[in-house]
Amino acid sequence: MTGLTLTRQRRRMPPVRPEYERAVATTGPIGDVARPLSLWERIGNVTALRRFAVLAAVALLWQVAATWQNNPLMFPTFAATVTALWEGIWRESLLSMAWVSLSVLLKGYAIAVVLAVLLTSFAVSTRIGNDVLSTLTSMFNPLPAIALLPIAMLWFGLGAVSLTFVLVHAVLWPLALNTHAGFTSVSETLRMAGRNYGLTGIRYVVTMLIPAAFPAILTGLKVGWAFAWRTLIAAELVFGVSSGKGGLGWFIFQNRNELYIDKVFAGLVTVILIGLVVENVVFRWIEIHTVRKWGMVR
Repeated sequence: MTGLTLTRQRRRMPPVRPEYERAVATTGPIGDVARPLSLWERIGNVTALRRFAVLAAVALLWQVAATWQNNPLMFPTFAATVTALWEGIWRESLLSMAWVSLSVLLKGYAIAVVLAVLLTSFAVSTRIGNDVLSTLTSMFNPLPAIALLPIAMLWFGLGAVSLTFVLVHAVLWPLALNTHAGFTSVSETLRMAGRNYGLTGIRYVVTMLIPAAFPAILTGLKVGWAFAWRTLIAAELVFGVSSGKGGLGWFIFQNRNELYIDKVFAGLVTVILIGLVVENVVFRWIEIHTVRKWGMVR
């Protein structure tokens, strides 16, 4: 390349921009990093208050709609329902009836949890166990628990054993499905770490799989609880009195026959309140002390 060519190329190249340093202008005071929250913002950050506001809005809408309809036989007001609920607690042993229902539910729920853990442990340990779980859940999970009432009455008679049988069916299959899905989602790294520590059998399931899969297991427990609670009330409406004692379903059924509709709504409100307490207190406490504490969920 000749000198003339190099000269022409240098002329075509843009001039090099000179280096310079820009001085930072005075910014003044920056201010607070975090703005103090107002009173309404602090109140809005409380979950319990937000949910209470939702319940208050539902109660207000209920009161307005029932007052506008003006037919207590078909749709009592919220105030009449609260009055009936208060009288049911103090005069008609509504709380004792609720405890009768809960005692049967807890028994069936505990049996179903134990069976679900054993079944899913067998499924993740052997190939035949996985086939057994898949086949049984495909067969029985779509089957409504309330459809087993005639068979339960034929096998076990009219009593708590029949209710327990129906509740076990309602809880077992959704809980087993969620537990098995949680077990299979555990990473292979954790599985290999457990095997390297010599964990096998039930120790491997209890100390490795259950903690790692507990978010899915907790979801299964919630779903199983909802299924069991609904099934129990429906079964009590059919069974009536269990072991000489009536539950919430019997309270609703009896007052419906006597056309005490405000008491029927009081029984329904009791069912709802128990569900809210279990969901927002019991399961919430378990969630805070397990998966949230372990950093598995936000």
